[in-house]
Amino acid sequence: MTTSVLDTGNTAWMLTSTALVLFMTLPGLALFYGGLVRTKNVLSVLMQCFSIASVVTVLWVAVGYSLVFVPAATPGTNALIGGLGKAFLANVPRGALSGSIPETLFAMYQLTFAIITPALIVGAFAERVGFAVMLLFSAVWSLVVYVPVAHWIWGGGWLQQLGVLDFAGGIVVHVTAGVAGLVAALYVGQRKGFPHTPMMPHSLTLSVVGAGMLWVGWFGFNAGSALGANGTAGMTLAATHVSAATAATVWMAVEWQRNGKPSVLGVITGAVAGLATVTPASGYVGIAGAMLIGALAAVVCFFSATTIKKRFGYDDSLDAFGVHGVGGFVGSILTGVFASVAYGGTETIDVYQQVGVQALACAVTAAWSGLVTWGTFALADRLLGARVEEEHELIGLDLTNHEERGYDLG
Repeated sequence: MTTSVLDTGNTAWMLTSTALVLFMTLPGLALFYGGLVRTKNVLSVLMQCFSIASVVTVLWVAVGYSLVFVPAATPGTNALIGGLGKAFLANVPRGALSGSIPETLFAMYQLTFAIITPALIVGAFAERVGFAVMLLFSAVWSLVVYVPVAHWIWGGGWLQQLGVLDFAGGIVVHVTAGVAGLVAALYVGQRKGFPHTPMMPHSLTLSVVGAGMLWVGWFGFNAGSALGANGTAGMTLAATHVSAATAATVWMAVEWQRNGKPSVLGVITGAVAGLATVTPASGYVGIAGAMLIGALAAVVCFFSATTIKKRFGYDDSLDAFGVHGVGGFVGSILTGVFASVAYGGTETIDVYQQVGVQALACAVTAAWSGLVTWGTFALADRLLGARVEEEHELIGLDLTNHEERGYDLG
């Protein structure tokens, strides 16, 4: 029997990674999304990201961590959900280890994933859902969708037992959030004036800063999922960066060819698409695989976020589904291919069988996330009204929800 020993190098890396992933939400995603909305709604988006970080932290410590990571073999647990043996981090003393790092650190690192996932969803219904509805939805969705799906794939649940590969959250984070975003956008409907009234980003400068923070923070998101300062973390970081750079370059080229000019919005969206799409594969693939994933991410997400959205007319305000949902699906399926040692990856797998497992996991996760999202918005609609009044939407959520302005230049 081997005894776990604290590794200070691994612990230092995971402390850094935890800070990096929280940095992705606060302030990275907040600024990225905040710059993309109109001036009258910028504070509402920042407030949503900040409050989600706070509320999800309380829920995670209370029950979320325990329900995800108490092993399925523990009495009172099963392949669908964990138990409550570590609720409020009970039975997690100061010296407890998870592998070679403190278990408290592991719990906090995983918390940062639980925070950013519902925060991604708010981009789909930005500018038309009130603060109370958003908060109710995020709390319920976190417990009923994120927690069980994370257990299924990372906590010893049934999908993990089937052999699904999801290194850092392509399914757990991006598929769940992307599908929820699409369903939420369909439920609440289009913003007033969409698509005929131009709704341009009020500050691409903020969005570029936020995108840069996301890019840097993603090294903790993906490479931190190696849970140690080792060769896997190094290759994962390289694969993550190469995919993002490739996707940004290809998106820029496609947009340049189609529209005559490359846009700042396009290149930062391409980078985020590359980051999201490589996430499930990042710890399993080689550099060539990561570049191919990034290139495919740019092409598929570009047409999803532009042509497909325009054709079907849904108002996914900040392309939560077009980037994260589609990217999560594409990356998770491609993981079943490029993770194979035959294509430069690390896993000895039957590609056809693995792709089937990946597709099953995506389908089940998408169905569950979509069903719960629709049901939660229906509940919120009955209790509070799913979207704000037309007058409040025209005035903007900064004033009507918070009685504050993002800018006071007078």
